[in-house]
Amino acid sequence: MSRADLRLLAAEVRLLLGRRRTWALLGVLVAVTVLLGVAVELSGDDGGGDGGGPPLLGRITDNGLFLAVTALGATVPFFLPLAVGVVAGDAVAGEAQLGTLRYLLAVPVGRTRLLLVKYATAVVFCLCATGTVALTGVVTGLALFPVGEVALLSGDVVSASGAAWRVVLVAAYATLSLLGLCAVGLFVSTLTEVPVGAMAATVVVAIASQLLDSVPQLAWLHPWLLTHHWLGFADLLRDPVSWGTTLDNALLQAGWVAVVGSLAWARFTTRDVTS
Repeated sequence: MSRADLRLLAAEVRLLLGRRRTWALLGVLVAVTVLLGVAVELSGDDGGGDGGGPPLLGRITDNGLFLAVTALGATVPFFLPLAVGVVAGDAVAGEAQLGTLRYLLAVPVGRTRLLLVKYATAVVFCLCATGTVALTGVVTGLALFPVGEVALLSGDVVSASGAAWRVVLVAAYATLSLLGLCAVGLFVSTLTEVPVGAMAATVVVAIASQLLDSVPQLAWLHPWLLTHHWLGFADLLRDPVSWGTTLDNALLQAGWVAVVGSLAWARFTTRDVTS
């Protein structure tokens, strides 16, 4: 990226982080993570029974670092897509509604360049959102539960610093999982001047994909669905780390970004901008 592109990106990120809505979204993610930790602490359940709960949930009381991983797993299906949908869906439609889009393009800023910067800004928010969940999970876990050596899903034991590195990997995996949704939100945002509609449509795409992924009769379709590998980070909690699912997820998200991003580019570069 050129210096001009970096300046534009920095300006977009500052604008994003200066909005109360952005901090409200991050606040919701913080609240969900803290409530999850408090709920586990108050339940007094070690998770070792036969209740059939999530396999990571019972490990929180043994080591607080697992709260960050569990919180990421709990927020990926809905809360993180909701936050990303709000930001990505508003990227172009919000500018059109405010009447600032044509002024941005008159700077001059090429349409392709502006679209790429808008996408990069959404990706930065993804990093902020997953990082917020992970950091809140670590801090809350340290406050509520013991922390020491961690038993991974493979049965191997690693140090607390090694476990913290796994938390970083899972947060990075969650960010990777949302890249395709960012492209979807950006595409929908180029179709309308009503940001609320674009936000809602983006979230609906994420929910519909997860519903389709749960239908056994559509097994042939599952590998192509945007959300198919969203919860596949368990392989990062084994020793040695298995990178197969991460690679599959990266290829899937790259495919969605390429296809839907191309649609967004085709729409935006041929669109009559009147506002």
